[in-house]
Amino acid sequence: MVNYRDYLPDTSLVKAIAEAESLDKDRIFRLIQSGRVVIPHNPRRPHPPCAIGEGCRVKVNVNVGTSQDLCDPTLEKEKAQAAILNGAHTLMDLSTGGDIPAIRRMILSNKVPVGTVPIYEAVRRAGSVRDVDADLIFQVIREHCRDGVDFLTLHCGVNRDVFRSLQEDPRRMGVVSRGGAFHIAMMAAREEENPLWSEFDYLCEILAEYSVVISLGDGMRPGCHEDASREAKTVEYLNLGRLARKSQSLGVPRMIEGPGHMPLEQIGYNVRMIKELTNHAPLYLLGPLVTDIASGYDHVVGAIGGAIACKHGANFLCMVSPSEHLALPRVHDIVEGTRASVLAAHIGDLLSGRTDAKDRELMMGKARQELDWEKQFNTSLFPEVARNIHDRDPKGETCSMCGDLCAVKMVRDLFKTPDISRNEKC
Repeated sequence: MVNYRDYLPDTSLVKAIAEAESLDKDRIFRLIQSGRVVIPHNPRRPHPPCAIGEGCRVKVNVNVGTSQDLCDPTLEKEKAQAAILNGAHTLMDLSTGGDIPAIRRMILSNKVPVGTVPIYEAVRRAGSVRDVDADLIFQVIREHCRDGVDFLTLHCGVNRDVFRSLQEDPRRMGVVSRGGAFHIAMMAAREEENPLWSEFDYLCEILAEYSVVISLGDGMRPGCHEDASREAKTVEYLNLGRLARKSQSLGVPRMIEGPGHMPLEQIGYNVRMIKELTNHAPLYLLGPLVTDIASGYDHVVGAIGGAIACKHGANFLCMVSPSEHLALPRVHDIVEGTRASVLAAHIGDLLSGRTDAKDRELMMGKARQELDWEKQFNTSLFPEVARNIHDRDPKGETCSMCGDLCAVKMVRDLFKTPDISRNEKC
């Protein structure tokens, strides 16, 4: 087993993580050594450490980035800042339009871990998917690492076996992952294996040189519920399991990316399957989206799926915005999507039994029993939202929903028990 203490650029990072996560330092070391926790932290770019994996708080990632149709770096800067202000732990730059390296460096100026998807830039540089070759892919990967990117989404498991499964067991939506589609198109055009699969050892040499975490991409994630049980997804799972073991043996920390659209009843066994195949690597999920027909509310659907996934072992949730499937997110979409994911992550922390999450719930119950509005606001996940809603009506001891018919006040006054947590009898 690889000793990941050798990977970490500074063991003080691990001490900081242990304190932040309220975990014993030796336990954090063991979890890192076993590959169950990763710390995306490229030493070329200082920022507070963030641990992802077993025993840690569920983390939230937010995607930002330009498109060819809407390229506004100022907007992306505002979106990144809004995401962090609303609880995002990491950012990913998915830019495909404009000066991609300059936009990446702007996103990297934020003091959180940042991920990218290098194949996007490789395709833009080449001009077309068919002109992307291994040399260009690895060149772009090196540049992202040198810039200080902390984790890279790389679709290494999309190989010719996956290609055949798509042909033999067709899916309604085909391939909905851009990265997955690019690699399928490259293999079809060049009649060659995906270089990220065939030259995986070389890829790991690059990542180990820069202390960058690999996020093994889910190129075959289902794009609708009808496709959730098709073969391609399962073939990719098996590939990701092999790659997860190999990257660990080569000293490269790894995360696994998981499915998108999926019926609620399938989430549990898919999460458990991925965990088993990958030796319990940290799992990074988009959603899952538990219904296909919630356009405009996919952030709510993703939060539902994310909470269920956390119950079964997911560690890292990718924000889904209200504009999913519809348009490039604006700042408001980022805010709403981030908040929904933060809510799902908190539920995940409750499900995993974290005492800090449970204590916060107890604090809220006490604050509501006491009609202590300041304490209620401060205990809320989003204090200013709660405060603004409460303060829009005339102020009083109770809220304007019940007013003088407040059940909490009535029973509290009746029994004269200001703090029932002390088991005082009336």
